[in-house]
Amino acid sequence: MMERKRMNPDRLVTTGVLKPKQDLVVTKWVGLEGSFLLAKEREQVLKEQLPEEFVDRVKGFSDLLSVSRDRKLAMEVGASAMCDVSEGGIFGALWEMAATAGVGLEVDIKKIPIRQETIEICEVFDINPYLLISGGALLIGADNGNYLVETLKKAGIHAAVVGYATEGNDRVVVNREERRFLEPPRYR
Repeated sequence: MMERKRMNPDRLVTTGVLKPKQDLVVTKWVGLEGSFLLAKEREQVLKEQLPEEFVDRVKGFSDLLSVSRDRKLAMEVGASAMCDVSEGGIFGALWEMAATAGVGLEVDIKKIPIRQETIEICEVFDINPYLLISGGALLIGADNGNYLVETLKKAGIHAAVVGYATEGNDRVVVNREERRFLEPPRYR
């Protein structure tokens, strides 16, 4: 049997356990770190297909990669679980948080915050933006996600409720009428 690499335990900060019916909140935007790294390491390729000022703006995403304020505020309002969204992207973080808690989840893909720059960079390199390394984003489980989002926004941190935890083990991503099951992350 093939052993699957588990998430780095330092990524998951548990102040309790994610429970069914709790909201799932994502801070900032997914794909920030991956977009920044691609703009930095593959700058010339991107500049052949995208405006120079666009690529330079993405290189500025490095200023958004810390989640220490996000984490502090989430803990102050009673978050039950938090996970840095890094390796495996938001899909990997969602899977790992649900697996760690032994719950399912339902997430609306249209509610996951993602910047247009990330989408365009992922199109250039044919990368799924929801699997892109996403340092700078924090996935949070909380009883009242809307209150958490308002608290974060008052502090100048973009955030959105993207779904909720469910009974059972089904990990579902909804895109309008389509329902798809998340797969376990494949780390290299």
